[in-house]
Amino acid sequence: MDTPLYTESSPPPGQSRRGRSRSSSLREQVYVDLRERLMMGGFGAQDRLGEERLAAELGVSRTPVREALIRLASDGLLVRQDSGYYPVLPDLTELRDLYELRVTIELRGLARAMESDAVTHDPSVLEALRDAWRAMAADPPPPDPQFVLLDEDFHVTLSRAAGNPALAAALETVNARIRLVRMYDFLTEDRIASTISEHVEIVELTMAGRLAEAHTALHRHVGDSMEVVEQRVVRALTAMARHRGRP
Repeated sequence: MDTPLYTESSPPPGQSRRGRSRSSSLREQVYVDLRERLMMGGFGAQDRLGEERLAAELGVSRTPVREALIRLASDGLLVRQDSGYYPVLPDLTELRDLYELRVTIELRGLARAMESDAVTHDPSVLEALRDAWRAMAADPPPPDPQFVLLDEDFHVTLSRAAGNPALAAALETVNARIRLVRMYDFLTEDRIASTISEHVEIVELTMAGRLAEAHTALHRHVGDSMEVVEQRVVRALTAMARHRGRP
C-alpha cells in the first residue's frame, strides 16, 4: 500500500488549539499541493477532479480536499461544471491582448507626467511605496503564486499616484482578468527577487523625476513578466496535453 503524502488526525469536538493548528496546516498543505499540480500541468484538461479520488491519492479525508477545490475555483484555476471541478486552460491569445492593454495603461501614467509639468506624482504615496518594497527586498518572501496580489498593488498604487484615478481603475480591471496567468510569474525565488528589485528601481526613478528612465524600466519590467508567464503557461499546457487519455 502506498504511503500517504500526509498524516491526518480527526480531533474530537473541543479540540485543543494545537489540534486546530494541525488541522489548519493540513488544509493548507492539500491546497498548496493541488495548486502546484494544476499550475505545472499535473492534470489533463478534461480531468474531473473528484474529492474521493484526490483524497485517496493524498491520504487524507475528503474534507480538506473539498475545501481546497473550492479555494482553487475561487483562484480561477478550476471551473465547476456538471457537479465536478475541471482545470481551467489559460488562453494565450487573450493573455497577449490583455498584456498589451496593461502596458498601455501603466505607461500612460508616466507619459502624462512627462508631457506636462502640471502633472506630478504624489510624493507621499511614492515614499510609502518605496519604503514597503525596500523592506521586502531586505526580507523577501518565498515563491508563491499569491505574490501576484502584492505585485498588482504596486502597479495600481504607482498608477494612482500619477493623479488619474480612471487609469488606476482600468488597470485593476485588467489585472483581475490576467491574474490567473500572472500567478505563473512567481513560482521561483529568482522571479520574486527580480520583481522586488525592479519595483524599487521604478519607484526610485519616478521619485527622482527621472521619468524617461522610469518609463523605460517599467516597459521592460512588464515585458519580461509577460515573457516568463507565456513560457510557463506553454509548458503547463503541454504537460496537460500529455495527460489526455490517462485515467
